[in-house]
Amino acid sequence: MHRFLLTPRWWGINVFVALAVPFCLFMGSWQLGRFEDRVDSHREASTERPADQVAAPMDSLLPVDKTTSGRLASTAGEYGDQLLVPERRLDGRSGFYVLTLLKTDSGKTVPVVRGWLPGVADPAKAPAAPTGRVEVSGALQASENAGTKGVHSQGGLPAGQLGVISAASLVNIVPYDLYDAWLTVQTPSDGMIPVPAQAPTNTGLDLKAFQNLGYTGEWFVFVAFVLFMWFRLYRREVETIRDAEAGLLEPAAR
Repeated sequence: MHRFLLTPRWWGINVFVALAVPFCLFMGSWQLGRFEDRVDSHREASTERPADQVAAPMDSLLPVDKTTSGRLASTAGEYGDQLLVPERRLDGRSGFYVLTLLKTDSGKTVPVVRGWLPGVADPAKAPAAPTGRVEVSGALQASENAGTKGVHSQGGLPAGQLGVISAASLVNIVPYDLYDAWLTVQTPSDGMIPVPAQAPTNTGLDLKAFQNLGYTGEWFVFVAFVLFMWFRLYRREVETIRDAEAGLLEPAAR
C-alpha cells in the first residue's frame, strides 16, 4: 500500500519536508536566541553599577559598547567651551544640561555633562567650569543620534546650545579633535543635579525584541503546518488506495 511513497511525486514531497522542517527549526531557534540576547542585554543594562566602582582610564574603555557604556571613566585636562543642551527631562521636569568641553592631556576633547538644571536653558544660570587642570570622572556614554530619546534634532537652536551630544554635531561648532563619546558627572557641584547614565542602544525590551519573539512563533508554526500538510496528503493517498481496492471508486473515463 505504501509503495506510492517511492513515486517521483512523493519523493519531491518528502525531500521538501525533510529540508523545510530543519530549516524552520533553525530559523525559529535563531530568532529565539536573538530575543534571549536582548533580554540578557536589557538585564545587564538595567543592573545598577556598584556604588564603590573604581573609575578606569577613559581611553581603556573606548570605543563605547554594551559592556563599557555606563562604566565610571576618568580623565584629566582643562575645561574650555561651555554649551547648554536644552529640553532635557529629568524626574518629570524639563530643564537643560550644562555641557563643558574638556581638552584632555591626550590632546583630544571630550564633552562632559557637568549636571542638569531646571527651566529654560539660560547661560546666566549655568555655573562656570573650574579653571586650570582638573581630574574628571563620570559615567561613559556613547554619542547620541537623531533617534536617541529626548534629543533636539530639528536644529534652529540659538548660539551656545546643542541639540545632540555627539562628535558629529560638535565638529561644526568647535575646532577640536573630539572623542566619539561623552561623560556625565555623577557628583556635580554648584547645585546642579547629576544626569544618570542611560542604557546603551539596542539593549531594551523594545518592539524589535518582541518582533524576534513573534518571528520565533511563526517559524515553529510553519513546522507544524508542513507536517500537518504532509500527513493530510499521506492520509488522502492511503484512503484513495483503499477505496480503489474496495471498488468504491468509479473507473477513470477513457
